[in-house]
Amino acid sequence: MFYQQELTQEQSEALISILKSRFETNQNRHPNLSWDVIEDRLKNHPKILWSLNEMERTGGEPDAMGHEKTTDAFAFYDFSKESPIGRRSLCYDREGLESRKDHPPKNSAIAMAEEMGIDLLTEEDYRALQKLSAVDSKTSSWLKTPSEIRKLDGAVFGDFRFGRVFVYHNGPQSYYSGRGFRGVLKI
Repeated sequence: MFYQQELTQEQSEALISILKSRFETNQNRHPNLSWDVIEDRLKNHPKILWSLNEMERTGGEPDAMGHEKTTDAFAFYDFSKESPIGRRSLCYDREGLESRKDHPPKNSAIAMAEEMGIDLLTEEDYRALQKLSAVDSKTSSWLKTPSEIRKLDGAVFGDFRFGRVFVYHNGPQSYYSGRGFRGVLKI
């Protein structure tokens, strides 16, 4: 279930200030984007601001990643150095959570992402992110698992070790203190 809310004017302004500062500090992530265009879009979509605030609140450090010309959407990815601390120790999805007999975690990555109004990164998204900023050198992040893998009771996650990106598989019921998830939000 998706619990979408809106921020107060003061909260919105504070978040936009954080995002603008991060945007300006990290121009290499989005050399052809204009902050003014993104800020206008954010101000016209207060419910999106709430989701971005959830990304920030849980430790994701969201920043603009790019612009999709076909959909005219700007994508914000989690750029935190490690998997966002407020989104760790989660099974992959509800089915994995419900199959957990002993010591189940409080939530699943898929359910939490839905509550936040964001999507998990795909393997392709994750590899694109890693080209800009090597992340998850001490943690790992659940990735959106292709349906054909999930049907076989698997789930995928990625990390960065030994100077390269690795994508692995695990059972969707597994969870670790160092595994969370990274999200993407398109506006």
